[in-house]
Amino acid sequence: MTTKRWVAIIVASALLAVSIGINTLSFIFSKDVAGLFEELAATSSAGYGQLIIEEGGKDQIAVLSLDGVIQDTGNASPFFFDGYNHQFFMNQLYEINEDPSIKGVVLKVNSPGGGVVESAEIYDAIRTIQENRQIPVYVSMGGMAASGGYYVAAPADKIFVNRETITGSIGVIMESVNYAGLAEKYGIEFNTIKTGPYKDIMSGSRKMTVEEREMLQEMINDSYERFVEIIADGRGMSTAEVKKVADGRIMNGRQAIESGLADEYGKAGDVIAAMQEDHNLEKATVFEYTINDSWSSLFGLKAKSFFGGNLEAELIGKLLADYNAPRMMYLYGEK
Repeated sequence: MTTKRWVAIIVASALLAVSIGINTLSFIFSKDVAGLFEELAATSSAGYGQLIIEEGGKDQIAVLSLDGVIQDTGNASPFFFDGYNHQFFMNQLYEINEDPSIKGVVLKVNSPGGGVVESAEIYDAIRTIQENRQIPVYVSMGGMAASGGYYVAAPADKIFVNRETITGSIGVIMESVNYAGLAEKYGIEFNTIKTGPYKDIMSGSRKMTVEEREMLQEMINDSYERFVEIIADGRGMSTAEVKKVADGRIMNGRQAIESGLADEYGKAGDVIAAMQEDHNLEKATVFEYTINDSWSSLFGLKAKSFFGGNLEAELIGKLLADYNAPRMMYLYGEK
């Protein structure tokens, strides 16, 4: 772990400790502590449920929400934070693939993108649903559906945007911090023992060589070409047409429609209505997956209330979720 990350975690931890102390005292003097444990004891076993948006017949339309950075942070995050839960989202896709009563999928995307691997997993699962179930998938883009957020939307039968939606940012990025000059200024030396010349590639303790940069650029280019192919396949465009706008630029809803990356304007309700009309699903039940009340989910809700949903807790969550090593990302706006 770099010096920069250690300093950030120490500072954030101190802020979190102070905040927890204040919120603990507030909770003790203003809440019924015994009531918390009574509610925990009364909960059922963990599992998935359905939040009914629109009551109808046995045919169903599943609504999925992809909100936040597409990154697999393991199983810890949902207990304390409201961010994206990769495994929960993938489980929804798996269940849709196995449920014959589901006749359509509306995917709400509000994301700046994220990991290359996680984005590819979502894309593959959506394509599996389309091939196995032969059901429509519509995408409703929220405030942002950029980079990996567009990658997962590309195979959709229709993509709807708002005029203010930020999308595009098609490309791949890989970053690291080089602090070798700063370390030299303050007399800090790094002792590195490695088994090969490239084992510490992208290390912050030394300057990257030309050969190393070329190696990494080749990797980036491969992922970029895959991104372009996915868009070309999903949107019925040539790779040349895609590359005209696949230079990392962002665009609004109007520009996305004009460039062929989106189809129509519409918010989530409009997208559901369009699917019902397009595929004779006016009488279908519209639902969204939820986590049933359980020891874990209730504890998570109580913990969020207990800590006040404070910024310090979110900061710690992000710091703990970040990987220590650089990696390729389909991501916009992460600096």
